[in-house]
Amino acid sequence: MLTVLAALFAVSIVVPWIYHRLGRPTFFVLAGVNLAAMIYVAVTYLPSVLSADQGAGVGDPRGPPSAVYEWLPEFGVSFAFRLDALSMVMSMLILGVGALVMLYCARYFAASERAAGPFAAQLFAFGAAMFGIVISDDIIMMFIFWEITTVLSFLLIGYSAHRIFARRSATQALIVTKLGGLTMLVGLLWVGELAGSNRLSDIMAAGPELSGTQVDLAVILVLVGALSKSALVPFHFWLPAAMAAPTPVSAYLHAAAMVKAGVYLVARFAPGFHETSFWLPIVLGFGLATMLVGAYRALRQTDIKLVLAYGTVSQLGFLVMINGLGTENAALAGIAMLLAHGLFKAALFMVVGIIDHESGVRDLRVLSGLGRTQRPLLWISVISAASMAGLPPLFGFVAKEVVFESFFEAAETDGGWFWVVMVGVVVASVLTFAYSARFLWGTFATKRDDEGAVLEDTRFHGPVDLVFLAAPAVLTLATVVFAFWPAPIEAMISPYTDLFGPIEPGASITYLALWHGFTIVLGLSALTWVLGALMFVGRRGIAAAQERVPALVDAERSYRASIRGIDAFSQALTSRTQSGSLGHYLFIILAVATVLPLVAVIYVKGGIPTPDAWIIAEEPLQVVLGVIVVAGGIGAVLAPKRFMAVLMVGLCGYGIAGLLGLQGAPDLALTLLLVESIILVVFVLALRTLPAGIWTRSRTSSKLSRAVLAVGFALAMMGLAALSVSARSERPVSEEYPWMSLDIGHGANIVNVTLVDIRVWDTFGEVTVIAAAATGVASLIFVKRRDVRRLTVKDIPTGSVGRVLTDENFSPSQVREIRAARSFATVAREAWLVAGRTLAPEHRSIIFEVVTRLLFHAIVLLSVYLLLAGHNTPGGGFAGGLMAGLAFVLRYLAGGRYELEAAMRFSAGGLMGAGIVVACVVGIVPLFVGGEVFQSYYVDLDLPLFGEHALVSSVLFDVGVYLVVVGLIVDVLRSLGSEIDLRSEEENRDTSDYGHGVHAETSAGVAR
Repeated sequence: MLTVLAALFAVSIVVPWIYHRLGRPTFFVLAGVNLAAMIYVAVTYLPSVLSADQGAGVGDPRGPPSAVYEWLPEFGVSFAFRLDALSMVMSMLILGVGALVMLYCARYFAASERAAGPFAAQLFAFGAAMFGIVISDDIIMMFIFWEITTVLSFLLIGYSAHRIFARRSATQALIVTKLGGLTMLVGLLWVGELAGSNRLSDIMAAGPELSGTQVDLAVILVLVGALSKSALVPFHFWLPAAMAAPTPVSAYLHAAAMVKAGVYLVARFAPGFHETSFWLPIVLGFGLATMLVGAYRALRQTDIKLVLAYGTVSQLGFLVMINGLGTENAALAGIAMLLAHGLFKAALFMVVGIIDHESGVRDLRVLSGLGRTQRPLLWISVISAASMAGLPPLFGFVAKEVVFESFFEAAETDGGWFWVVMVGVVVASVLTFAYSARFLWGTFATKRDDEGAVLEDTRFHGPVDLVFLAAPAVLTLATVVFAFWPAPIEAMISPYTDLFGPIEPGASITYLALWHGFTIVLGLSALTWVLGALMFVGRRGIAAAQERVPALVDAERSYRASIRGIDAFSQALTSRTQSGSLGHYLFIILAVATVLPLVAVIYVKGGIPTPDAWIIAEEPLQVVLGVIVVAGGIGAVLAPKRFMAVLMVGLCGYGIAGLLGLQGAPDLALTLLLVESIILVVFVLALRTLPAGIWTRSRTSSKLSRAVLAVGFALAMMGLAALSVSARSERPVSEEYPWMSLDIGHGANIVNVTLVDIRVWDTFGEVTVIAAAATGVASLIFVKRRDVRRLTVKDIPTGSVGRVLTDENFSPSQVREIRAARSFATVAREAWLVAGRTLAPEHRSIIFEVVTRLLFHAIVLLSVYLLLAGHNTPGGGFAGGLMAGLAFVLRYLAGGRYELEAAMRFSAGGLMGAGIVVACVVGIVPLFVGGEVFQSYYVDLDLPLFGEHALVSSVLFDVGVYLVVVGLIVDVLRSLGSEIDLRSEEENRDTSDYGHGVHAETSAGVAR
């Protein structure tokens, strides 16, 4: 199962590359992959699924096929997968309809549609995520796949990003389903805690034994997630708006996949929790309301796609009701109805897509004559719409008969409000028949205008391709076949129905069949057909009556009002708290961070022990370094210029690095030394765009208040650190690090082994944050994309970059110096600093160029040494990356932005992405060899000349960190260095006389 799941996701990753090579035929490949996955799952697992004990847990040999891979055993989280009867049915629906949707896409998209590649990847990954939902037996894993479908549906609905309605609909679907998903997560964790397990199979087994208010509340939260995902009232409004997506999305996500996730969740929890206090009121109450509201709204639509959309809303309420009823007969009826709905609704959406694609019209008031000109579409639609209306001899009728029988049986057995539910279901079914007939009439009938004249037939651009018709035709054929031969469907569903226990004595056993005889249920079906037909005949009067009925409650309008209210509140709060002053923000943050801990300490009232001894210094050099740090702090406060303040802050950092080195922390000292050097350069680059002075008003009071707060914050943090150490009552975990580093991490450098092995998850999170921060910095600087092609060195004349002033602007002595520099720059032999010659002579530094020539390669080699040797000696990926970054800083300072481009040909974003990918691969690979995520492996080698060495896999993780850090520094240099250089030159050209034949970069866009 994991292999199938991994293969599906792997294919989705390479789809854009395949589409770039093959074009539109890529969809045939994806259809074949889905079909192969469906056949493989059915052939490999179906016999064992049907013969298994559905109630057995994961790992039980009597249970369904399962697999468990440990992930976070301390928290009870694992990659647990289980393919029982319910999962098997859902898998067949997801993979089978997915294959047909991919086949349909091969003609839906034009051959020239470039965006179809990413779309195909997203749609295919969505199917993989749905498959992950239905086979997951761990609630955390199920939630992860659940949220993947949420994100992918946002991307798919917003496919036409140039349309504001598509963007708004995608955001709306994301917010609603994300809110429901987070609520569901709380419920899942709560019910898992009550059941004592995160495994769904264990939770379902323990469900009948659980009772009480906590269980009831947890189940309510889970149902909120199901209702929001399946678009039930009051969350129903997002699904019709999601019709802004391309039709293949509607045919898949909203007929056979995404919205079925909520129905699946209800079906999954029904065996264990249908007897809880609020289950039936929520499932039946909201389900019936949704069924009625959706069907009523479907009768008012003029867009045939929206008719189907509101019909889907209605049918989803129907499905949630029957799957949540909690009886064996209802379980059979519910899953059969779920399959029937997937078949006829996907086919109908595809028909609408063909009509829209070939004619560009979806308004049923305009469509005319298609019943005569498009016979294949007519017959497909007639059969599928009749199945939706519950007419024989179709699978929709077979499923709806057992649904009616289940509700009627519940009403006879329990009476009371179940009769109300039964009547409501019949009324909603009448409306379903009416909007099904209205869809057929609106799509295929010949229309007349208000004056009685026959409308011109709707014309297609050309004949409909047979491949285009194949997918809906196959679904329609299945609708007919399973009506006459429902045995395979019932055989797959029956093991799931056994979870509801034996049927009560005297109750009839429901089975799927086209004919059950002359029964009350058949009479109810006939009643819905007659009343539905009468409603269709009187559609004009009904439409007029609907127009006169005001919309007392509009869920979508309420949603928009809520969003507007949140925006207004946010703006009001922001306008009062965000003054635009960075100093003001820092003052508030540090003040709160100082006061709150002190208040907590005072509240304890001496309950925390104080240190027994205070040591000022252990050796004289510490005192010297401490004085340097204090002097740097005072100098930063008193500095009149920003540059001087930056130097003083850097002095503090270097002094602290020295103190760390004296305390026996060479790794921290080395890292801080490199960080301070990089930060100093970054500050200097950024200061070019800021005024030279620091204080502009209230100079003395501002400095004094900030200095007092800074000292107070420092003293508070020192005191809290001392008190925390003294208050420790348990042995620190770090006492285990020395032996763990040697025996488990196979490294002598405790700091580095901790970062890449013992606490590797922290490091992985940090490098991800680093990449996000670099992206944020770049987005503040770059107006356009930062990976747009720049000019190369060969495109730039010698000495042109930064040259603004001509010889007339200099004194005679300066002119002689500049001419000498120009002569140096135009030697015949190409210099190693290839871009150094591009700088204007007045901007070149011979000292920097010589130093760079001497040190660049040595620094790069040293960075590689720190990377590889960091597992046993001071260094590591972070320190090595910083060292390599310093080398590129030198290249930039010596030769400018073109020298930086010549030194680093790769995209900074690509480097960071590659680093994160390397780190991910290092973490995931151990799973495939029976290990845990980020587990380390090592090999002892005895090499000639080099001696004995141990190769540890965690060093590869350090390589990922190295790449991320190098990418970060290059990105910062390009953002705060190259980009600001370019803008400064543009501004200087605009404000100076630059017309003496000097070459200029006239196109800023090309330069970027």
